[in-house]
Amino acid sequence: MTTNREAFDDIAASWYNVRHWPLLRAELTELSERWHSGRVINLGCGHGADFLPLRDKFELYGVDFSRQMLMQCRKYAEKHQLVARTVQGDLVALPFGDSTFDYAIAIASYHHIEGHAARQQAFAELHRVLRPGAELYLSVWNHLQPGFWFRPKDRQIPFRVGEKTLSRYYHMYNRRELKGLLKRAGFTVEWIGGEKRFRGPISWFSRNICVRAQKPASQ
Repeated sequence: MTTNREAFDDIAASWYNVRHWPLLRAELTELSERWHSGRVINLGCGHGADFLPLRDKFELYGVDFSRQMLMQCRKYAEKHQLVARTVQGDLVALPFGDSTFDYAIAIASYHHIEGHAARQQAFAELHRVLRPGAELYLSVWNHLQPGFWFRPKDRQIPFRVGEKTLSRYYHMYNRRELKGLLKRAGFTVEWIGGEKRFRGPISWFSRNICVRAQKPASQ
């Protein structure tokens, strides 16, 4: 079976066009105003679209396990005139020192980590590389979104590239699970909910679970 890294390498060129703009533009724009300035790490940065709302105020860094995605990120950065230092690496073993970053974003990346132990390790690594008092904002797919009710939380989701269909691993979270993982890693959850563009009456059924959390200043 194709690994997630291999799948994202294969879809990288087409992904540049499929998701050319930030997935959660309104949320990232608000964060830019809230955070003002500093060093931001984009975890699972892909081709770099989520850097765009942060490009004018911040020192930008990105990490992704897909070499081909990072090549597309450099192309995207040149097109949109943004500066971002990127490195290939895994979320469960981040290639950065302790307390390196002031802020972190992780849009649609942590749901690709397979296994509970690996997910807990990834959040511990995120905690490690943030300075005390730092905030993070992340999104993951919601197990309660319509279409996934009464189905397994761990799924292979197809993506078609030309005549080829690739499978990518997803872990569907619920709010309690995500809050628990973050708290065990040492974070304080400040807010949790759905994405702004969700128009349904009950945010618990949004496609994404979004979280803003903080590494306590005393740590």
